[in-house]
Amino acid sequence: MKKLKNIIKNLSFRKKIAYISLGISLIPVLLLGSFTHIQTRQLLVDREKMALKETLNTEVKNLDYKIESYYTAMNHIIWSDSIRSSLSKKYNSNYEMYLTYRDVIDPMFLTVRTLHSTIDSITMYSDNTIFPHGDILRPLSDITDTSWYDKAYNQTTPFFTMSQDSKSLSLVCQMYNKRSSYTNIIRMSIDSNSLFHSTQELFDEFYGIILLDQNGDVIYQYSDFTNPKYQDIPIEKILESGNKENRGIDNYVVEQSSLSSVPWSAYLYRPIEAVSASANQITIIVFVFILLSLGIVLLSSVLLSKVVVRPLMALSRNMKLIEQGDLTITVQYTSKDEIGSLIHVFRKMVERLKYLIDEVLKSKIAQKEYEMKALQAQINPHFLYNSLSLINGKAIMAGQEDISQMAQLLSTFYRTTLNKGKDLVTVKEELQNTISYAKIQCMMHSNSFDIVYDIDEDTYDYIIPHLLLQPLVENAIIHGIDHKETPDKGILTISCQGEEHSLILKVLDNGCGMTKEQCDNILSSSSKGYGIQNVHHRVQLYYGSHYGLQYTSTKGLGTCATLIIGKVIK
Repeated sequence: MKKLKNIIKNLSFRKKIAYISLGISLIPVLLLGSFTHIQTRQLLVDREKMALKETLNTEVKNLDYKIESYYTAMNHIIWSDSIRSSLSKKYNSNYEMYLTYRDVIDPMFLTVRTLHSTIDSITMYSDNTIFPHGDILRPLSDITDTSWYDKAYNQTTPFFTMSQDSKSLSLVCQMYNKRSSYTNIIRMSIDSNSLFHSTQELFDEFYGIILLDQNGDVIYQYSDFTNPKYQDIPIEKILESGNKENRGIDNYVVEQSSLSSVPWSAYLYRPIEAVSASANQITIIVFVFILLSLGIVLLSSVLLSKVVVRPLMALSRNMKLIEQGDLTITVQYTSKDEIGSLIHVFRKMVERLKYLIDEVLKSKIAQKEYEMKALQAQINPHFLYNSLSLINGKAIMAGQEDISQMAQLLSTFYRTTLNKGKDLVTVKEELQNTISYAKIQCMMHSNSFDIVYDIDEDTYDYIIPHLLLQPLVENAIIHGIDHKETPDKGILTISCQGEEHSLILKVLDNGCGMTKEQCDNILSSSSKGYGIQNVHHRVQLYYGSHYGLQYTSTKGLGTCATLIIGKVIK
């Protein structure tokens, strides 16, 4: 003892604090671990009881539904006037019996079995002199020796009876007819495996279910236990364990429920040992976590979380927001230490980034506007209109309708193209420009293709950027229809439809189409289609990155250009 005291006395102060803290922490760790294990085990059992109860109630409702469907099928037969008449009348010839089989009995039974695939067979037993008909119609003497005949003879309501091998469940009922002196009993044989198949999928493993009738006899039993310890457990022990509220040697979590359609009771059970087995692993994890937490909390949590970690975490979250496109600065830190200096520099950097983004965006928009104005300025509108008007007049005087139509289309096209220098037009004006261009191209191609329009007039008054569709039509004609390889006539389709927040404009052609690689690269910098890229970039600059141009194409069949833009009312 004296030697131990000397060893403790000569330890460094830091080690003394460490050993004392460890010794003091060991007691609450053990108490907390024991309490956690007990409570976890109880919670798992309680949760399992609730899961068993909910699962059993759901399965009981499912079985009730199936059994009610069999009752409905049985009532459909026993209350059928045609069946009653067939079993009560006297037949003068075999042909009359044949007609009854063919036109009444067989169709009725076939319909019932078609609607209920789990019904193996339906047999009517009658003491009428009608000849037997396979398994469908048999003499009553075939069942007089069965265990359920007396009950069927004296009872007019349907009841279930299980076969001796427990593979077939039969629904039996007498067909009561006060106007007939014959006795007719119907037996509907049901495949018990099909009826109770859903009970075999209630849990992955380690469970069992038992169905008992009003006399306590087993109607159905199923168990899924890989451990031999739980196999072949007597039913009495399971029921006894449930009645003792999970106390005893062979402990089970047991839930019981009664079916409403038949006087049966269902018992669903699982062994408590299997249910609570995961509690041991959870207890180990809790102990490890507590031990680690003690070291982390004592050494670093207070100091690092308050002085270093908290502002750095806030800075990290703010950086993630900026990475996602949100340039709002949310981090706040007033200290002038190294972290404060870092946050101050970060704030300045974000402000500079926002300024540069705004400048680049404005520069690109201005560049696109300059390109449009340069394109429009290449044409002297007054000279062009006067020239086209003179050509139109000369053509009318000379009776040249094609030349007159071409001059009018050119006048409309360039008038809507120039648009008095404005960058925005209505959808109607843009369509007029595009249609004029398409008609001009059609005449230049000797009407080698047809133009189809699918325009929603409700979209006419929306405002869109100028000259969006014309490059798409030009591309469809020059690179699509002009290179068409099939003998059928070319078709150019121009579509404009409105959705909730967007306008969908499409230009389709049945030309040569493109390969997947060409279709994927048509909007990239490697593509030669500058006009197409210009349309895509203008739309995204005006409406945002969610809008723009999309291409789909099939080689040899055609191409579809889809332009999605936002709705802006005039």
